[in-house]
This record gives sequence, C-alpha cells and structure tokens, in this order.
Amino acid sequence: MGDVFKALADPTRRALLDELQERDGQTLFELCTRLIHRGVGSSRQAVSQHLDVLEQAGLVRRRREGRYTFHSLDTSPLRAITRRWRIDPEEDSCGSA
Repeated sequence: MGDVFKALADPTRRALLDELQERDGQTLFELCTRLIHRGVGSSRQAVSQHLDVLEQAGLVRRRREGRYTFHSLDTSPLRAITRRWRIDPEEDSCGSA
C-alpha cells in the first residue's frame, strides 16, 4: 500500500490519473499532449517514468497493440485503501454524528 501513497504524492502523477479517468486507454503521446494542455510541462521521458511508478503501484495497466502501448486506470488499489479505513457516510468532517 505504501507504493500507492508514494505514487499519489506527486502532482504530475495525479494529473496523469485524472487524464486516464477522463479518457481511458491513452498512449504516451496522447498523455503528454493532454498534460501540456493542463499546463503540466514534462518531457516524454519524465511522463514515461511517472507511468512506471503508477504501474508499479498497480494504478495503471499497460496493453500493447502492435507498435502502440495503451495506458488504463486501475482503481483497485484505491478500493483496498477505502476497505482498510472505512468511511462512514453518517459522520461529518469532524468525526461526530
């Protein structure tokens, strides 16, 4: 679970996850282009390294088709976190009912 928190700690990686949430199954080129439109200036190599960290944490899956690699969001590690620390919808932000 520590890898998930490490992966989520970086704003560029969170932006990549946001992009995959909006449109799953993107190539590295597409992700780089969309990050530029968000104002996140990272090189292709840097984005690739961020995707490696996200994949190691289980948050991104890669699928190869021919010469293209498609990246998809996998939220199962996040579900594991919410199962560990359940959120009670009846409680307010201070933890009282």
